[in-house]
Amino acid sequence: MTVTPRDRLIVALDLPNTAAAEAMVAKLGDEVSFYKIGMELTYGGGLGLARELVQAGKKVFLDLKLHDIPNTVARATAQVADMGATFLTIHAYPQTMRAAVGALGGSPMQLLAVTVMTSYDDSDLKEAGYGYGVKDLVKRRALQAKEAKVHGLILSAEEAAELRQVVGPQMLLVTPGIRPADAEIGDQKRVMTPARAIAAGADHLVVGRPVTQAPDPAAAAKAIVAEIAAAVR
Repeated sequence: MTVTPRDRLIVALDLPNTAAAEAMVAKLGDEVSFYKIGMELTYGGGLGLARELVQAGKKVFLDLKLHDIPNTVARATAQVADMGATFLTIHAYPQTMRAAVGALGGSPMQLLAVTVMTSYDDSDLKEAGYGYGVKDLVKRRALQAKEAKVHGLILSAEEAAELRQVVGPQMLLVTPGIRPADAEIGDQKRVMTPARAIAAGADHLVVGRPVTQAPDPAAAAKAIVAEIAAAVR
């Protein structure tokens, strides 16, 4: 199935409640087909909104970053699959990944393993007690995800080109930390423009504030889709 440039853009609804999210979806209209619902909105009624978006023909990425004992991860994965989500994130720990993959059954939902959060750098990992830097830990977890038959990875676009060589062409690479050239970096430490991310091998780009905080969100989304389209030619 061919993925259109519009479907490559995932707009992050990192908003405090469903009323704000619904208003943003209305503003974006047909310019956006794919939405991410993360932790903040999930706790503000986002699971109900996810169902509504799926029923409206939109694609939904539930960014829940599951990580728990295997039985809990498996049961939660099955619940999300029943909602009709397209993507679900899990943390890239081998036990967690195996449990989630095993719970999918015949569901078309795809699992994305979180390698290293894009707000982390080497000093953050050292502070947390890891013996690896960002580059080495991302590679290790990517290989473990491939072995576990996870569908794709969440990773910085900075790692996309190298990781594509490691995991091959089949795994999806989904990159947050995407910022158009004139956008604020905010709290991200590893960022890239849409065109450069696609050129590096990313399949889907997650964009939040540069769209949702733009004076004209629909125009901002349209411009990013146009940049993606030019990059994939």
